[in-house]
Amino acid sequence: MAGLEEGFEQKGKRMRIGIFGGTFDPPHLGHLILAEEVREQLTLDQILWVLTPIPPHKPNRKITPLDIRLSMLKATIDNGPNFILSRVEIDRNPPYYAVDTVRILKEENQNDKMIYIMGEDSLRDLPTWHQPRIFVSLCSEIAVVKRPKVFVDFDVLERSIPGITKKVIFVETPLVEISSSSIRERVSKGRTYRYFLPNKVYELIKEHKLYRKGN
Repeated sequence: MAGLEEGFEQKGKRMRIGIFGGTFDPPHLGHLILAEEVREQLTLDQILWVLTPIPPHKPNRKITPLDIRLSMLKATIDNGPNFILSRVEIDRNPPYYAVDTVRILKEENQNDKMIYIMGEDSLRDLPTWHQPRIFVSLCSEIAVVKRPKVFVDFDVLERSIPGITKKVIFVETPLVEISSSSIRERVSKGRTYRYFLPNKVYELIKEHKLYRKGN
C-alpha cells in the first residue's frame, strides 16, 4: 500500500484507521499513551503515525532533521502491533495540509473509515485550518482528546463548519503532562528527561546531541 512502511496489510474488511500526525520532535511516552487510549476506546484497527516534514503552522521553527525524527519515530512505535508509520507526507512536496493528507489516505483505503486524531485545542482552532469544511467531510470521525482549560464553543464551530458536531467523538485519556517542547527545554537546560521517552529515543537524542544549547 502506497505511503506506508512494511507491516500494514489490508484485511479484506472495512477497517477503522486512525490518523495521528505531528512533527514528533521528539516522540515521547505521552504520544504512545494517547494513541493507545484512542485506539482502544474507538476500537481502531490501526493507527497511522504521519510524520510531518515541515508543519504549515510553524514555518519558522527550528526542527530536527527529518531523517533523525524518522529514526526516533520508528524506534517509538517499533513494538506496537497496531501502530504503522505512514510516509504520506514524507513522500510528497509541501505544503503539508491535513486536508490533502486525509484525501490521499482515503483514496488509498476507499473501503475504510478514516478517523483523524487531534487535541481539543486543535478542534477549537479548526476554522483557521486550510479548507476545514472539506477536511471534515473527508473524515469519517474526528477523535478529540480532551485538554484541560480548553473551551470549544460548538455553536460557533458549527456555524463555521456545518456538520462538524456529528463527526466529533471526545476521548478521555490519562493526563500526562509531557510535551515535545518541554523535553527540548529540559535537554537545553541540562535537566533530567530520561523517563519521558522510549529508551531508543533517549539514546538517539544523546547520539545526535539534540536540543542542546547552540545546536
